[in-house]
Amino acid sequence: MAFPDKVRLVEVGPRDGLQNEQAMVPTDVKVALIDLLADAGFSAIEATSFVSPKWVPQMADAADVMARIRRKPGVRFSVLTPNMKGFEAAIAAKADEVAVFVAASETFSHRNINCGIAESLDRARPIFDAAKAHAVRVRGYISCVLGCPYEGRIDPHRVAAIAHALYGMGAYEVSLGDTIGTGTAGETAALLISCMKQVPVAALAGHFHDTYGQALTNVYAALELGVAAFDSSVAGLGGCPYAKGATGNVASEDVLYLLQGLGIETGVDMTGLRRAGLFISDFLQRPPVSRVARALNAKSPLAA
Repeated sequence: MAFPDKVRLVEVGPRDGLQNEQAMVPTDVKVALIDLLADAGFSAIEATSFVSPKWVPQMADAADVMARIRRKPGVRFSVLTPNMKGFEAAIAAKADEVAVFVAASETFSHRNINCGIAESLDRARPIFDAAKAHAVRVRGYISCVLGCPYEGRIDPHRVAAIAHALYGMGAYEVSLGDTIGTGTAGETAALLISCMKQVPVAALAGHFHDTYGQALTNVYAALELGVAAFDSSVAGLGGCPYAKGATGNVASEDVLYLLQGLGIETGVDMTGLRRAGLFISDFLQRPPVSRVARALNAKSPLAA
């Protein structure tokens, strides 16, 4: 299959990237980062999550973040909503869309949200029903699609069944997450072929972590099968707290460089993206994980 002409990049750095940072990131910094990403040309930005501050204190300022970001035409700001309380807060904050998550591993699901896969799907159903009433789109996330820190490899048919359930409930898109970054291109292709029997490829997205250095090859394998939506994180922010040694989401700069090299349109400007990556990396006092960002920053430093 030919590569898609255009790919939709979903920037998840402000939420998935920052949520596990030990040092609290001020609201001002989060808002500035999101604004820089919108200016760089992203049409989809996962801004924050409405979760219990007891469990994810980094996201305690979700309402303030949503109130202060600069809304830009053509940019959809999504938030993660694990339950109805979170959904109601998201609606009050005028989120453009919400996301729900389910794990493909029974053990991971129990350890992460204290329930199994079937119950997590049941918990998501009221959110889908409420979203329809509010005319708000819902995106589904499935974690641990290619591996679990407790169960090892995951059966692709199980992932496909969960994707089918989320799509059937009304998810406009299902993001397949290699949460611990152990997947290979061959495994990615096998997973997608299985999922495409249950869900249209146009409703599937890739979400790859780079723990084993395979994220870009997995993106490429997904592109070959017609996937045209990918989650990525500015400067490679993020990681999985449950998996020892797991690194962050694939860096947005690296995915953009790959797509540009293939002549695939994204609408994202590399210079603007680098500026956002330098901003948050400077605040966190560490260099970007992105190899592309490091190389370009060394070759052509951006003016302050």
